[in-house]
Amino acid sequence: MYTEAPSVYDDLPNPHEAVNHRLVEYVRGDVHTNGVESLWSMLKRGHKGIHHRMSPRHLDRCVQEFADRHNIRNTDAFRQMGVVVRVLEDRRTTYALTKPNGLSSGIRS
Repeated sequence: MYTEAPSVYDDLPNPHEAVNHRLVEYVRGDVHTNGVESLWSMLKRGHKGIHHRMSPRHLDRCVQEFADRHNIRNTDAFRQMGVVVRVLEDRRTTYALTKPNGLSSGIRS
């Protein structure tokens, strides 16, 4: 596990190495936090540009979607589409995504 240097991570049970951004150390060999920072950046852009609101009920699905996107980001578009199709085969949403609002038009308030 790679982290930034704050001592809050010192008691983690997993093997752990850290870089110290305060000392302008961002990479030391294979030790860096660039991957997780890239994932957070993509998640924040998705929140502002796609989802606009991530409810606690669906937050795990949103995070998983962006983690999956992050994990296939280096493959070509054809392979990415193949991954998406395989994941979606025989899957469907089994519950309502929105709550009824009582309006006869069905428009969400």
